[in-house]
Amino acid sequence: MNRCPKCGATEIQLRPSVGMLVCLFCRHEWAEKRLDETIANGDLSRLRGTTVGSGATDIAADAGALITMKCGGCGAEVVVNTAEQMGSRCHWCRHVLTVNEQVPNGAVPDAVLPFSTTHAVAVAKIREFAGKRRLFADRTFVREFTPENVVGAYLPYMVVDGNVSADVAGFGEVQTRRYTRGTGNHKTTYYDADVYEVHRRIDFTVDDLTIEASSERAHMNSAVNTNNVINTILPFDTENAVKWNASYLTGFTSEKRDQDVAQMTPVLEHQLLSIARAQVEPSVQQYDRGVRWERERVQVHGTRWVAMYLPVWLYSYYHEKNGTAMVHYIAVNGRTGETMGSVPVSKPRLLAAALTVGTVVEGIVIAMMGAT
Repeated sequence: MNRCPKCGATEIQLRPSVGMLVCLFCRHEWAEKRLDETIANGDLSRLRGTTVGSGATDIAADAGALITMKCGGCGAEVVVNTAEQMGSRCHWCRHVLTVNEQVPNGAVPDAVLPFSTTHAVAVAKIREFAGKRRLFADRTFVREFTPENVVGAYLPYMVVDGNVSADVAGFGEVQTRRYTRGTGNHKTTYYDADVYEVHRRIDFTVDDLTIEASSERAHMNSAVNTNNVINTILPFDTENAVKWNASYLTGFTSEKRDQDVAQMTPVLEHQLLSIARAQVEPSVQQYDRGVRWERERVQVHGTRWVAMYLPVWLYSYYHEKNGTAMVHYIAVNGRTGETMGSVPVSKPRLLAAALTVGTVVEGIVIAMMGAT
């Protein structure tokens, strides 16, 4: 049971404007310890093996969503469905019970990054985003657009630190000659280049790399929804995450993790290779025609995995046309206010605009030709 450290009340919720928990009884405000104060955060280059936080352990195959909690106020037992909520109220003494202990179903992470963007700010951001696309938006969407229906949601991520080495090998080209053959409309440009074998090895560390822990968003189906917009509002300031406290979820929804470390390791290695390529890029600038990497290998010496809830404001709109359904989303980063999304487009309006622009351009060209 979460209690106010000043008066002991259990009526607690987040105040997004300051990122603090507030007691609804005595109005005392406080925050949980930052995650880096509770988890060893030493030299990342010394990481060895795989370290997994208690909230990032493998999900038990037989783990159910229902758990039974004992009320700390009167001793009564209360059943909580963690698939729908992370807390409940005791029906006898009215104390608020929240799930703070790790349970093996992926519902309880190690840390949470609290909302700092308010509902009012999120509404304004979504209204501004949709307003800029209003001209070409589907008319039904414009009529039914209600940004006040935006929902605050905590989405599950794994935040990973790593100690890594990578090897990349391939061929780089340096241009030695450029020439043209042919006449008229049949000219062809040729390039001569010296080709070199290129090999690079790099040792590096990564700090707070975020990986989606929801299989639904990790394996996106763009044919039926646009939830891939979540990736476009990154990054989050995960260094400001605090130790898990279910009271931060009061008034918000949450989505539990359904992927384990083993399932996300290939995604991690793919991202690490991308980082390695970017790291070696400055060392191959002399190959002015580019480098083609043909062999790549990443060696992970050590990782630390922490399960974390990240804050997102979500506006969704179900759009169906000609028998095809699509769910459009507009997402707002709950920390930075970064906004991205999609709106259903009116194809007739888009076509009319294209034809209008084409006519204007054609008129300008004709006028220029006439002037000469």
